[in-house]
Amino acid sequence: QVHLVESGGGLVQPGGSLRLSCVVSGINFRLHPMNWYRQTPGNQRELVAGITGDGIKNYVESVKDRFTISRDNVWARVYLQMDNLRPDDTAVYYCNTIYRGNQVWGRGTQVTVSS
Repeated sequence: QVHLVESGGGLVQPGGSLRLSCVVSGINFRLHPMNWYRQTPGNQRELVAGITGDGIKNYVESVKDRFTISRDNVWARVYLQMDNLRPDDTAVYYCNTIYRGNQVWGRGTQVTVSS
């Protein structure tokens, strides 16, 4: 069974930083692209960043130059370094992958950016 467990969220002031982590189990991690999504109340989940098994990255325009996605294929972890956070980054952040054609999600971690 595939499990994704996020951590690292919290309350931070505008301009601050957070690093999200996602521990992955139950899959051959290095073969799977990994993604970070976020969701605010009443809205659909938005793809924030993705990384392929060999490290090719992509980002939504609003986080380019502020967020960095990375992965550790030895320890089966994916990270999202978030710098220069803004109030509109406030959301629940979810780790995601696709396994056997199905979306797999973690439970999410809350990020709140507020003074």
